[in-house]
Amino acid sequence: MNQFDGLNIAYLIGCLILVGSALAAYKLSWKRSILYLLMWGSIFAVVTLIINAVR
Repeated sequence: MNQFDGLNIAYLIGCLILVGSALAAYKLSWKRSILYLLMWGSIFAVVTLIINAVR
């Protein structure tokens, strides 16, 4: 742990609030929001696996 851990946590919480407010502004349903979350998560997981396989 270093002196900037609290700042990093505050930044991450702020980012989550920003993303949540953006989703609320689009007035998406919970079902569609979860669907988008799973789609983006799977895209990042596949890209991460490809990058690790290439190394």
